[in-house]
Amino acid sequence: MTQLTIQQAFDLARQRHQAGNLREAELIYRQILAQQPEHADALLYLGLIAHRMGQGEIALELIRRAVARMPGNADAHFSLGMALNGKRQFDEATAAYRQAIALRPNFAEAHYNLGNSLKKMGQRDEAIASFRQAIAYKPDYVDAHIALGNGLHEKRQFGDAIAAYRQAIAVRPIYAEAFNNLGVALKENGQLDDAIDAWRHSVGLKPDYAEAYYNLGSAMKDKGQLEDAVAAYRQAVAHMPDFVPAHWYLSLCLLTSGDLAAGWEEFDWRLKFAPLGLDRGFPQPLWDGADLAGKTLLVHAEGGFGDALHFSRYIPLLRQTGAAKANILIECQTQLAPLLRELSGADRIICRGDPLPNFDYQIPFQSLPRIFHTDLKNVPNSVPYLRVPADRRSRRTGRQPRDGKRNVGLCWAGSHNMGSFVDPRTRKLEYFAPLARVANVRFVSLQTGPEAAQHRPPGLEVLDFSADLRDFADAAALLEGLDLVVGVDTSVAHLAGALAKPVWVLIPFVADFRWMRDRTDSPWYPTMRLFRQKSLGDWDSVIARLAHELSLWIERHR
Repeated sequence: MTQLTIQQAFDLARQRHQAGNLREAELIYRQILAQQPEHADALLYLGLIAHRMGQGEIALELIRRAVARMPGNADAHFSLGMALNGKRQFDEATAAYRQAIALRPNFAEAHYNLGNSLKKMGQRDEAIASFRQAIAYKPDYVDAHIALGNGLHEKRQFGDAIAAYRQAIAVRPIYAEAFNNLGVALKENGQLDDAIDAWRHSVGLKPDYAEAYYNLGSAMKDKGQLEDAVAAYRQAVAHMPDFVPAHWYLSLCLLTSGDLAAGWEEFDWRLKFAPLGLDRGFPQPLWDGADLAGKTLLVHAEGGFGDALHFSRYIPLLRQTGAAKANILIECQTQLAPLLRELSGADRIICRGDPLPNFDYQIPFQSLPRIFHTDLKNVPNSVPYLRVPADRRSRRTGRQPRDGKRNVGLCWAGSHNMGSFVDPRTRKLEYFAPLARVANVRFVSLQTGPEAAQHRPPGLEVLDFSADLRDFADAAALLEGLDLVVGVDTSVAHLAGALAKPVWVLIPFVADFRWMRDRTDSPWYPTMRLFRQKSLGDWDSVIARLAHELSLWIERHR
């Protein structure tokens, strides 16, 4: 410093700063300030280095001092905005960016950063306007195009979002992130094939882009192209080993395609997938199949009623494993407890919500197939594995009339808490109107909840005992007196299959993993027949086929 003027030293610091030699630049800035504590530019750039190094408080103090010494400098106000934004002081950051813009209206970067702060404050429309202003002053501002696309996407203005992403790609054709975002918007806009093309471009540009592989896998899954989906998901987890959603959906695709052994190995990732809310937070370890002699094992139901009914088949088998000499506790929903008490293998049934006794290990129902190494050759499908409690059977005897007509149970609506399966599974009774033309049949409602009161289509005779159904033991007793059960994919279908009742199930085009693909039968339930959609959303042809097959079935069973 003794051989350089202050200006020469500052110029040297800036050279080091711009070259990325931040430590050298910082040292020179500090030497300048030691001689001139009020050197505004040294304060400003030293503050920017502190901001870059994550030293938020120091950065803010230095840049505030710089702004105080040059209040007419737009760059200083802009830098203050960045420092405030880093401290999540968005109101003040917005004010700083606005001041920078007031001093230099065509300051594109300030408009862009203002938009980001406004977005974080929930002012979405104002943020979009700021991004547009940034683009107006700097048409090749790629980040602003992306931010504009993201803002429009969040407002579900997919067409405009697509245009913004395409503009970013026009400016920077090798922008993998832009192609990924474009794919998401295209998919939301119903352009699935175009979305797939965008994601293929994205991973072509960035072969380790786990998120784009994940999105590509999801699209291929939606198209029913499971092999391609599996390949994409495997790439996603290869590049991001802890990518929980990719592992989860990979498991579903493997199971759906029939590769059960590989699917179960991935299936436990569901417990880490926060949207499913399945992690109970138990401190006790997850049982891995090891010997539990003298220990207590808690086996707990997860998901919906149908899942519990489906996987409860494994409980009698526990005595054939490392849990053979364990004390086995079963926790399940209250509505299932009377029915599951009929299962062998459990020492005690506990209703969910009741206090749990001490236990040493725990495992959810749906992790049991992995313990038993279940594949298509050894699916435990001996039915019935559930039975009607004797006291419930006696109360239900003779409820269905016997006058030459066949009594067919009907369930038309799925549960409203089934996440992504609500739309394809939940139907209205009016969709089943063609069944009214089938002769010599009487339908018995197995529907519960608000949908049970839906208007009956003309000519469709439906007996309703739903008011008497307190739990699944009552439902099982009602099913036992039926000749056939028909309905959508609900817990009723699982109950009928577990009771070995003939059951016909309507399956959506993108189906739950356990129904696999293309099959009209189920490896899980020998008495089940599947009526699958041939295309997404087409229930009319499924119902027509169901009505035709029901007429033939009635004729064969007269």
